[in-house]
Amino acid sequence: MSERRVAVVTGAGRGLGRTIAERLAAGGRHVVVAELDAPLGAAAAAAITASGGWASFVHTDIADAASLAALAEHVTGCGRIDALVNNAAIANSVGGKTYDAIPESEWERIFRVNVKGTWLACKQFGPMLVAGGGGAIVNIASDTALWGASLLLHYVATKGAVIAMTRTLASELGPQRVTVNAVAPGLIEVEATSGVPEARWNDYRTRRALKHDQTPADVAGAVAFLCSPDATYITGQTIVVDGGMVMH
Repeated sequence: MSERRVAVVTGAGRGLGRTIAERLAAGGRHVVVAELDAPLGAAAAAAITASGGWASFVHTDIADAASLAALAEHVTGCGRIDALVNNAAIANSVGGKTYDAIPESEWERIFRVNVKGTWLACKQFGPMLVAGGGGAIVNIASDTALWGASLLLHYVATKGAVIAMTRTLASELGPQRVTVNAVAPGLIEVEATSGVPEARWNDYRTRRALKHDQTPADVAGAVAFLCSPDATYITGQTIVVDGGMVMH
């Protein structure tokens, strides 16, 4: 029997990350749920297993290199990693401040997780993907970095950085048959968006080509595609999944 394929999904305890993990598990991978919130992470892995899939949970702080090293050790025991989804990020309750009202500590915290954490995860697992003969990295960005959402400067800046890193990583890892792409969702109905003002929701509803609200399932399919054999010649791209609010 061939070695089981493994996908690592960070921030997979709830919301979009959990839906992505469930979708990849449904495709036959062992999904490693890398989550800072231990009860949520354990519950997500247990639910996948209960539904007939393969999953395990590792308590992970993506902004800590030692934590990622421990995650990698666990992954090695599960099979051959062929997909990394960098979903973990700080997004909840950070909006509403103008650029000059954002506390320096909050700026540093969001960059530590959203940018440094994404880089550290790629640094840890990129060589493992190469050693296994190739694979896919999908970085979860945001359409806000493409249209310049106001009152979210630090968050938008981190997602713009994720898109920029995606392109450079694609150039560096392409010769080793590792694809690197970004998926940029719009405003999604998840726990992390519970604090978004109704005016922002209505803005999206008005400007989208598709008028219904976006769910995690709308995004998970694009991520699964980029992790599939059908996408092995797609790299360095940002796929916007927001119902046609941003078209490029």
